[in-house]
Amino acid sequence: MSDRLRALFCDHLSLMRGKYLPASKIGDNETRFCRSTFGVHFDRDLLPSPGSMMLEGLPDMELRWRAADIRDSWHAGTKIVLGDLYDTSGVPLELCPRGALKRAIAAWEVRGLTPKIGIELEAFAFQREADGRLVPYDAPGAVVYGTGPTTDPRGFNDAIWARATALGFKLDMITAEYDAPQFEYTLTFDDALRAVDDIILFRLLAREVALEHGIVLSFLPKPIEGAGGSGMHINFSFTDASGNNALSLNGKSGPDHMNDLARGCVAGLVEHHRGLAGLIAPTAMSYKRLQPASLSGYWRNWGGDHRNVTTRVSAEGGAKSRLEHRMADGSANPYIAVAAVLQAALLGVQEGYALPDRETGDGFELTDATEGVAADLAGAIDDLRADSVLADAVGRMLVDNQLFMREAEVDKTADMDHTALRDFYIPFL
Repeated sequence: MSDRLRALFCDHLSLMRGKYLPASKIGDNETRFCRSTFGVHFDRDLLPSPGSMMLEGLPDMELRWRAADIRDSWHAGTKIVLGDLYDTSGVPLELCPRGALKRAIAAWEVRGLTPKIGIELEAFAFQREADGRLVPYDAPGAVVYGTGPTTDPRGFNDAIWARATALGFKLDMITAEYDAPQFEYTLTFDDALRAVDDIILFRLLAREVALEHGIVLSFLPKPIEGAGGSGMHINFSFTDASGNNALSLNGKSGPDHMNDLARGCVAGLVEHHRGLAGLIAPTAMSYKRLQPASLSGYWRNWGGDHRNVTTRVSAEGGAKSRLEHRMADGSANPYIAVAAVLQAALLGVQEGYALPDRETGDGFELTDATEGVAADLAGAIDDLRADSVLADAVGRMLVDNQLFMREAEVDKTADMDHTALRDFYIPFL
């Protein structure tokens, strides 16, 4: 049959929304959705959130895409595309997460710098028992950095690798993580928009291919009580007008060789540590993962080649110089999370925030840091609301929508135990 088009956007809850369109409409480059999608919660409750216009007639919004962005899909006879959201008068919709990332990229480009992004995603695999219960995937030989059939008996990761590489995704790595059955997926560095588009589509591909093998692949931050958490580490650098890595200082890197740009970025991330949490660790489950001594980005600190700090300065120099922010998790919308990290880093450069001393403790028993993130989502909402500078940089309407929807989430999840909380999210994340 003729190729149809799967036109998609990633919404305020990091859920993929879209339509299948016939081949005859592929050249139209736009389609419409109800704007009040931005008021829909995980449980399908429709709420009058800021910008959703639920009480103003539930009007349309437009999804627009470029023909050049249409890709082959992992489903036969289907093309796929990600687009940007506009209101019906043609003005970019401030609620659009992809638009928030584009604004962050543009803000850096004004300084002559092009953001480069590399994302590491972690996920747990589940299978269903005969009675329908969801249980951890049976991988009896799984160990950290494990590969092969004992780590993945059904071979669903082999299928993900094959399908992804055939479609042009640039995989850096798939491996088993510390807690079985947990896996890590890393794509190579690329220009920020392309990198996040790729991780959005790769995440969707991975879940759908895994499902073909009877596996529910979840990017939730801590879906198994007592096991470790899953993060979404955001690595970033910048190229200058000459194509060089702007974080590199004479080919060197690491905390002893940071240039002013690197120091400003780290200072911004430290300064806006608590405000960032409400955007990049945005669910009630996020705070099951964000705990001291958990390698999760809990502490308001930074360091060198140290996995127990929140902002890690790579020891690799030259073209591989980069910073890694370790707080975000897979329940966050990747567009929003990367936009927030880039904007916090830019504020550090613009405002000249003081850079505190780097972490010297081990992060398990000893730490120099005296402040972490909030204890729960309610506290993170308060911290985000208080950080008006960060909120304005990311986008006021988008942040106000997040605050409203996450406050509703606090109420909806208040009395849930860990299993109920997992089941609230897992069909989607």
